[in-house]
Amino acid sequence: MYKLIAIDLDGTLLTDELTITPRTIQAIQKAVELGTVVTIATGRMYPSAKQFAQQLGIQVPVITYQGAIIKNIADDEVLYERLIPADIAQQLVNIAKERNLHLQVYQDDILYGAVENDKLIAYAEKSKVPYQIEPDFSKLTNQGFTKVIFIEEPEILDTLQDEICTLFGERAHVAKSFVNYLEVTHPEANKGSALLHLASKLGIDRTETIGIGDNHNDVELIEAAGLGIAMGNGVQALKEIADYTSLSNNEDGVGHAIEKFVLEPVGAMIE
Repeated sequence: MYKLIAIDLDGTLLTDELTITPRTIQAIQKAVELGTVVTIATGRMYPSAKQFAQQLGIQVPVITYQGAIIKNIADDEVLYERLIPADIAQQLVNIAKERNLHLQVYQDDILYGAVENDKLIAYAEKSKVPYQIEPDFSKLTNQGFTKVIFIEEPEILDTLQDEICTLFGERAHVAKSFVNYLEVTHPEANKGSALLHLASKLGIDRTETIGIGDNHNDVELIEAAGLGIAMGNGVQALKEIADYTSLSNNEDGVGHAIEKFVLEPVGAMIE
């Protein structure tokens, strides 16, 4: 029996309208009633993830900021934290400034933008989180960043991703969460590492875990989980490494997966 399910938010748990379908909510709540730990594994900030966790009625640690922070919904205790070091943070700030790229940074559960533009406003509205303006990110770098996001056209980010990977190597984790979002975190701040840390803390074996996602930033989650599930709307690269491909996020893909691999096997055992 699977004991821990980690689910991505955007493009996975959430429909394109950023809602959770009744079927999926019901499947999650039934799994929880059976004793399964169901959690969120997202690139979003903790305050944003917490809203959806509360909607689902789950009071467990959630994986946020691409795996940079695991925080307990019940008491907001930080169980795991991996920050971008100050020197790398400053270099990323320099790159954005020199090339006039949109960069937003995260520190102490606060979203910072250097200027209030359409990209920052749209992101904040979508994530339902506030933001603060700090024209000089260098004032923040000494404490390190939880993560940073470059928001630009896909072709710009493709080149930038290659350059950042070459520049920092194994000192940073770089992945796209959307075609126009490039996210940089600490190398141990990925959903897979966070899942294994959480499973260990809960006394759950890796083989008893399920990871569900749709995008490039879910690769480590799918690889680390005992059962890796890609969404029907997911990128091809993720589907190729997944153990199973479910329905899309608009077709109750998460609900279908939980029914198939958690609820139905238990029902069969009872019969």
